[in-house]
Formats: sequence, C-alpha cells, structure tokens
Amino acid sequence: MTQATTEPELTGVRNFRDVGGLPTVDGRTVRPGRLFRSGHLAHATAEDAAFLAGLGLHTVFDFRNEADRRVEGPDVELPGVRNVNIPLSDPADGKEFWALVRSGDLAQLRELLGDGKAAARMSASYRKMMVERTAEHSRILHEMASDSVPALMHCAAGKDRAGLSIAVSLLAVGVERDAIEEDYLKSNAPHRRYKVQRSSTAPDGMSPEVMELLSPLFDARAEYLRAAFETIDATWGSVDAYLTEGLRLTPETRELLRERLLDGS
Repeated sequence: MTQATTEPELTGVRNFRDVGGLPTVDGRTVRPGRLFRSGHLAHATAEDAAFLAGLGLHTVFDFRNEADRRVEGPDVELPGVRNVNIPLSDPADGKEFWALVRSGDLAQLRELLGDGKAAARMSASYRKMMVERTAEHSRILHEMASDSVPALMHCAAGKDRAGLSIAVSLLAVGVERDAIEEDYLKSNAPHRRYKVQRSSTAPDGMSPEVMELLSPLFDARAEYLRAAFETIDATWGSVDAYLTEGLRLTPETRELLRERLLDGS
C-alpha cells in the first residue's frame, strides 16, 4: 500500500510534486501516484527518504550530469527502487558561464545577463534540448511504457531538464498544453524554488541588482516552455509527428503509456 500523494513538506528535497490530476484532450486525467517530479535527492533526510520509499516507486530518473553529481552528491538509495541516470546536458556545457554566475562581479553579470540575454539563453537551451535530446527522451518514454512506473523524474532543481522531460511525457499521453504549462510554473512557488548560490567572495554578493540579473536563470517562465513547444511545431510540424518521427513511439507504445499513466477511459 502506498502513501497518500498529497504534497508533503520535504526538508532536503525541493520542488517535489505529483503530476496526477492533469487533464488530457480526450477527457481523461493523469492518475495520481504514477508520475512525480522534484529536485535532486542527494540531500534527502531520513524522513524524506521514508516518504519517498512509501510512494511505491519503480524507477527514479536522474537527469543530472557528472558535474552536477560531483557537486551535489548521488541520490539517496531507496529500497527496491531502480535509479537510472540519463544526463540531459553535457558536463562541460556552459562551464565558464556558470563560473561567472557564481563568482562574477556586477559588470561581468551585466554584460553576460543584461538586456534580456539571460532569458534568451534559457529559451535557446530549451529549444536545443528538444532537438538534441530526442534519443534520451525516447528512452525515457519507452522505459515507462515497459515497466518503470511509478516513476520520479528529477534534475538538480527539478525545473528545466526534469520540467521538459515531464512535459514530453505528458504530451505523449495527450495532456493539454495549458495544463502542462500550469504545472511547470508551479516551480516558481517560494518553497519550491532553487536556492541561488554565489561564492562567498563574489563581488557584490547577492545584491538586489545581482539577484535581478540572475532571476531569469532560476525562474520557470512560460516563454521557456513555449519555446520548446514552438520548436516541436517548427521542426516536426505537430506533436504527433514529433512523437512518431522524433521519439520513435509506435501507436502501441503510446497506448501502453496511456494505460500506465492515465485513469480509466
């Protein structure tokens, strides 16, 4: 018997939630207790781990790269749960950029992030993930169609890599785009947001202007997710074509996903 899936107050895991209840275009809903999302599990307390272990999870999908895992640590082990690491970004991608985010002075941050550059970078990264990570997203969906549900998907903050993978999973079973966006934006709630980290010796520290410049990197903004959806439409012409041609999903696999994730017809 699994625990109730009302949102808990986890101490060491941020941005946790069950995506159950989201509506599909054909009048069904995502079944509670089947698909969860969160930030990383490396700092889960014993109480957090006990809650997660009680969800009846089959698989935890970790989308962090090796650089993330070195900084944050590996996920806690949950009894009987399979951990699958599918990196969705290259460990060296943006290394110099993130070093400046952590330690740069105000002038450097203005040059790097000001005048809409930070938000533009985020939208571009979402577009890039959609076209360059089709193999990984295909693997995730095929695994869930096979035997990997209930599943929890996470990256570092549970916002971008996990957010897109959740969005792709929900598109595959016919969840409405507006509902996907609404769930995505829940990552902005104060108790869910990733904590901005700056070096203790960074010039200007975390002054109001620094925080304003950094904000687009740590926000969940509708424009980012819409950039991903627009990329699907521009590249493949439709969601169906994206799923069929881009992710190699057969009608049978999509039906298996619906059976595993959705309530009864």
